[in-house]
Amino acid sequence: MHHEHHLKSSDTIRDIVIGMSDGLTVPFALAAGLSGAVNSSGIVVTAGIAEIVAGSIAMGLGGFLAGRTEADHYNSELQREYEEVERVPEQEKFEVKQVFADFGLSEHLQDEIAEEMAKDKDRWVDFMMRYELGLEKPLANRATQSAVTIGISYIVGGIIPLSPYFFVADSQHALYYSCAITMVCLFVFGYFKSKVTGQPAISGAFKVLIIGALAATAAFVMAKLINGGKI
Repeated sequence: MHHEHHLKSSDTIRDIVIGMSDGLTVPFALAAGLSGAVNSSGIVVTAGIAEIVAGSIAMGLGGFLAGRTEADHYNSELQREYEEVERVPEQEKFEVKQVFADFGLSEHLQDEIAEEMAKDKDRWVDFMMRYELGLEKPLANRATQSAVTIGISYIVGGIIPLSPYFFVADSQHALYYSCAITMVCLFVFGYFKSKVTGQPAISGAFKVLIIGALAATAAFVMAKLINGGKI
């Protein structure tokens, strides 16, 4: 028996990817930049924790607003569709027939399907939302779930590059450990992110790794230049 395997990316996985991606990259770049300016790991930890808290709240709020916007847009279009099937039913039937015409069905079948669908207003509207507008009904509490998932993922991602600074007093030495740990995590994260989204895993892993490394290097070099130190 033939089994088809399709890897589907859920909304939750998407939120984890969003939170972890920024969580690994931004605090890592901040820690690298501060390491180029100060020798105290305590300062890096303080600034890093402040950034993680602020970043997780900002990212979570962004996810919440995006979820609310999606829900508001869906409800607005849903109300408009209900109004249109009441006000211009023949036009809405024609749009149903147009959908099935694109599938290659005969005009006779198009008419039969449109008439049958018009008997159930809720299913009629649901069909128009899905196939005319391409909109799926958002899950209940989607906005809140998105905010929490993104925020927590950002915190988890941000703690990784910051963790060596808790144990190594000299920020320059802590940066070496932070780079090693974060580079590995970026590669692993990029690998699984690419697998989930159906992209080439190895090339995707290297892309994420290079972006994180470039961001941290740029921050470190800039901090050194501003403070007049040698790179």
